[in-house]
Amino acid sequence: MNAQLAEWCRQAVSLSFWEELLASFQNLGPLVPIFMAALESLIPALPLVAIVLVNVAAHGALLGFLYSWIGTCIGCTVVFWFFRAVCKNWFAKWAQHSEKVRKAREWVNGFDPAALFFLSVLPFTPSSFVNFAFGVSDFDAKKYLTTIVSAKLIMIALLALLGQSCVEALENPWFILLTVALVVVLYYLSKLVRKKHDL
Repeated sequence: MNAQLAEWCRQAVSLSFWEELLASFQNLGPLVPIFMAALESLIPALPLVAIVLVNVAAHGALLGFLYSWIGTCIGCTVVFWFFRAVCKNWFAKWAQHSEKVRKAREWVNGFDPAALFFLSVLPFTPSSFVNFAFGVSDFDAKKYLTTIVSAKLIMIALLALLGQSCVEALENPWFILLTVALVVVLYYLSKLVRKKHDL
C-alpha cells in the first residue's frame, strides 16, 4: 500500500503526468470544461481557480477563458433561478419565524450592486452561497444576473491570465512566483470583503 502511494506521489509531481492529463482534457471538447465551471456554482468545495487553470492549460488562454466564463455564468444562472423559483416562498415563510433570518434576508434585499460586483470578481467568494442568498431574496433578478455575468467576465479573464502564466512557468520559473503572489493577494482580498460584509 505504501509503495503504491509513493508511486502515485512520484507520478503526481512529474511533468509527464500533467502533460498526459491535459492532453486527455483537450480531447473531451468544450462540454466538460463548461460543465466543470458550472458545477462550481452549486458545490462550494470545488475550487474555481483550479478549474480555470486546468481549462486554460488544456485549451489555451482564449478557449479556456470562454469555456470557464460560459460555464460559470450558466451555473450561476441555473442555481439562482432554482432557488428563486423553488425555494424562495418557503424560505420567506420560514424567515417570518426567525428574527435573525428575516434581518439577513432584508440585508440581502438592500445589498449595493457595486458591492455585489466587487464581491463576485474575487475568485474565492463562494458562488453557491451568493446564488442561494440572492435567489431566496427579493433582490431584482435582472440586476443580479447582469452584475454576476459582468463580474465573472473580469474574474475569469484574470484567472485565464493566471493560468497562462502557469503554462509559461514550465519554461520560465519566475512565472511561478508571480502566480503564487497573485493567488495569495486575491485570497486575502476576498477574506477582507467577506469580513466587511459579514459573509
